[in-house]
Amino acid sequence: MLIIIQNDAEVPLGAYADYLAELELPYRLFHPYLGEMLPEAVEVSAVIVLGGAMGVHDTDRHPFLREVNCFIGGAIAQELPFLGICLGGQLLAHLLGAPVNSNSPFGEKGTLPVTLTDDGKADPLFAGMDREFVTFQWHNDSFAVPEGGVLLASSPACPNQAFRYGSNAYGIQFHPEVNREIVANWSSWTPETAARTSEFLAEFAHRAADYSAASRRLLVNFLRIARLA
Repeated sequence: MLIIIQNDAEVPLGAYADYLAELELPYRLFHPYLGEMLPEAVEVSAVIVLGGAMGVHDTDRHPFLREVNCFIGGAIAQELPFLGICLGGQLLAHLLGAPVNSNSPFGEKGTLPVTLTDDGKADPLFAGMDREFVTFQWHNDSFAVPEGGVLLASSPACPNQAFRYGSNAYGIQFHPEVNREIVANWSSWTPETAARTSEFLAEFAHRAADYSAASRRLLVNFLRIARLA
């Protein structure tokens, strides 16, 4: 069974819920921030961990993150196919001993390009995707690639956009799961971004077809890695 961990009420599965419905692929969605217990890793066949406004170091304010970290550790120990998105990728990197910097100089917001490295171009997670593809960024924190990990993608503003650890555990900094509603909501979070809401929405609408194609391909590729598609 594919399980998806949502860490924040305002960071939902978004467009990926629609894609999974189209693929008729069953999954279970867990909300540990609401007190839902996560399953034992032995009961799981693949994992997606979503983002969140909190950071990896915010376990005192968000104690549920300790359970999420414990679950991720079990998933990696069992070599389960794993995809961590934004905070999910940062949690993976942190668990593997890599620095995760809060309010780093590599923050990005908006619909922006990401470029695959040579290793990324050859990786099954990005099979069939252009070397440069469009995605959505909304992060202040950023991760380093853990020791033993492989850098798969970069952007001009943020050098570490995606990495693989082992054969099937992935951390990505960008968001392939958002839709227009999510972009509008996130834009309202601060006065600075609220003033740019029209800009963010216009950029997203302009690149929506390219964004959706790349995002859907990435999800299908991950499901194929997990032998679920």
